Amino acid sequence: MAIYSATRCCISPLHRISPSRSILLTPNCKPFLLRNAPNLRLVLVRSQSSGSEGLGSPMKRVNSESSNTSIGSSSVIDFLTLCHRLKTTKRKGWVNHGIKGAESIADHMYRMALMALISNDVPGLSRERCIKIALVHDIAEAIVGDITPSDGVPKAEKSRMEQEALNQMCEVLGGGMRADEIKELWEEYENNSSLEANLVKDFDKVEMILQALEYEIEHGKVLDEFFISTAGKFQTEIGKNWAAEIISRRKSISAKNRLN
Repeated sequence: MAIYSATRCCISPLHRISPSRSILLTPNCKPFLLRNAPNLRLVLVRSQSSGSEGLGSPMKRVNSESSNTSIGSSSVIDFLTLCHRLKTTKRKGWVNHGIKGAESIADHMYRMALMALISNDVPGLSRERCIKIALVHDIAEAIVGDITPSDGVPKAEKSRMEQEALNQMCEVLGGGMRADEIKELWEEYENNSSLEANLVKDFDKVEMILQALEYEIEHGKVLDEFFISTAGKFQTEIGKNWAAEIISRRKSISAKNRLN
């Protein structure tokens, strides 16, 4: 989450089971059999699970080497199965504030992709690329979970953990052009190295403060820290204008509540 769960990563020796299979053990569910998963080293990862208010249970992966690097149906389903955790892992900032039924990582990325889809055209900027960046910018959280600033994890360490997780996920996908594209999009966002990355960074903050406003209305909470942490940090005119509209609506709602 833009505003980072102490997620700890434990590496243990590789356990081999067959030439082209690995097993994904996730909390409170039966093992998934992953076929054609290439030689992954990440074996034990702690991540917040659905409905959790703290760190989740360990996720274990037992892997073996595979010489098959083509992207077949098996690799695709393995990758999508791993991405399922994006749908069930709650965004930690909301959990920390006691929000029941908090949005998931996938919820957050989906609305960011919609923002990219409906935003005005900007000279020299590809909205299609913005949509792609929005869809992958938090993808590594399928493994590391949602790390928020309150966890005290240094920014460089958070980036290292996510980069390693992304590499593991791309290996599950089987490498190749699609995996390379995902890595390129993620790194572009991480490094804020293009106009598209600038705008999607703004969408990340806009989506967060819009969600904060919605939770304030729905739950009767005051979530000032999300607005304070993003103030003055928008890079694009679209981001600034959309944020200003959200803040204006928040002030209007606050004024009406004081009259009541």
